[in-house]
Amino acid sequence: MARRDVTDEDRTEAQRLLLAWLAVDNNDIDRVTFAAFDLHMQYNTFPGEEFMRLAADALEAAGVNRGDPIAYETLLADHLPEIDFKGKQNSKIRFAVMSSAGLRGGLEPDLLDEVAYWNDDYWRYALFAAVALIRASAAKTNRTVAELAEQLATRHGLDLSRLPSDSDTCR
Repeated sequence: MARRDVTDEDRTEAQRLLLAWLAVDNNDIDRVTFAAFDLHMQYNTFPGEEFMRLAADALEAAGVNRGDPIAYETLLADHLPEIDFKGKQNSKIRFAVMSSAGLRGGLEPDLLDEVAYWNDDYWRYALFAAVALIRASAAKTNRTVAELAEQLATRHGLDLSRLPSDSDTCR
């Protein structure tokens, strides 16, 4: 199969997939991970960079900054308790979280250089980081995750009225 470039439609679908899942039922992370796998292109960081951008947008929407931060120390335990990271996974999730925060602050990470040795699963860690950061941003602003997902969808001009069904997310 020939390698293809990421299109604007691919980017929109990655954003819609995550935000629609967050808006409906953000408890079954395996379901959205499985669906996002269908979007991933081998030897490419996509859809990870789209998830990273959504996480940065959530941090912005929550007003997160140096004076009003989210603590990394408790982020995963509080907002992604369903996943237990071990060994090198800790470095990968830390990079995904920190690159989202860096992007929020205006620093564009060099993904291809930084994740070259683990490129084919960067998207998965970026997804996990986005889920944790969006959940944390919603909690910080006393909103539901669904409300923040809808706000982010509006910001990106996404229509979440066609919510994901089992046929969309469990191929």
